[in-house]
Amino acid sequence: MTDVAAIEARLSALAGRGVQIIDPRQTYVAPEVRVERIHAGVVLHPGTRLQGARTFLGPGAELGREGPVVAVDCVLGERARIDGGYAAGAVLLRGASAGSAAHLREGTLLEEEASTAHAVGLKHTIVLSFGTLGSLINFCDALLAGGTSREDHSEVGSGFIHFNFTPWGVRGDKATASLVGDVPRGVLLRERRIFLGGAGGMVGPREVGFGAIVGAGQVLRKDVPEDRLVVQPPRAVDQAFAPDFLDAAEPRARRQVRYIGQLRALLAWYRQVRLARVPGSRADVREVLSAASETLTLCIAEREKRLAAFLKERGRGAPTLTAPELACPLAIAADEPYVDHVEWVRGLAEKDVSRCVDWLRAVEAGVIAGADA
Repeated sequence: MTDVAAIEARLSALAGRGVQIIDPRQTYVAPEVRVERIHAGVVLHPGTRLQGARTFLGPGAELGREGPVVAVDCVLGERARIDGGYAAGAVLLRGASAGSAAHLREGTLLEEEASTAHAVGLKHTIVLSFGTLGSLINFCDALLAGGTSREDHSEVGSGFIHFNFTPWGVRGDKATASLVGDVPRGVLLRERRIFLGGAGGMVGPREVGFGAIVGAGQVLRKDVPEDRLVVQPPRAVDQAFAPDFLDAAEPRARRQVRYIGQLRALLAWYRQVRLARVPGSRADVREVLSAASETLTLCIAEREKRLAAFLKERGRGAPTLTAPELACPLAIAADEPYVDHVEWVRGLAEKDVSRCVDWLRAVEAGVIAGADA
């Protein structure tokens, strides 16, 4: 069979499964893509290229609404969208979306109904449910939480940059991951939203608390506590600089350990709560959540690698960052019919919310304690 005939055969197989291919002449599906992982109701607009054996598109997922899309080893949940651009290894949960000219690289995880507008670059970026990023943004190596719904969500304004590279030392480093909100409280979808104003940026590693508002047009160089409105004026600097200058290991090392602890807590949440709730009838949901767990594992490995390199250059060994095996305090069951995760979280009693927060904090604290031992 010729290459053209093989492509046509794959497209025909997808159409037979209920996939809507707007123009087969402008749609490419690579030979390694498994058609059984592309669900009925998927919409592929002209200019769509699917590559990679990991590629999975859940019911109603849509690619290319606003322009061509190259999607390599991406996993999209029900009704998730990439409107245009390039994505490799990204995971989008139910209803998440990325606008045109997106650039989503490995380690990208957008939870339910999280979204970006056009021309947004993400790598090792985690946006919890409902979080929103405007246009013309680079937000790599960061986690965003906060908010309760699509009408009440944390947001990063257009033209914002997370500066995730520090030029000190021989090659510089990326021990710079920033935490906007947190995992133990953020995953329960009850916290005040955070706003990072546009036409600005943040020098990692930073921490921004729930309820904070960071005014537009500034570069954040200090942490922001909860429930604060902040505009930080720039400080003039003009001084000699030595090419071999190194900053001290602290406080950056400890900040990165805390970030890893947060990711460990989020992974525990996925494994013991989110995945544990999925019944056998919802294999599509399980596939997407499994991919999200793999992404978190990848993000943890990346942060540990960056931390180890940072400490080595400063004459210190890497700490042991083992997460404690702490069981979820709730009785989790895979009930039929499956209740959507957001609906389930919203239905939790306040005492169960508190128990989950304490559990996730204990996972984070265990990672930090291991590093200090």
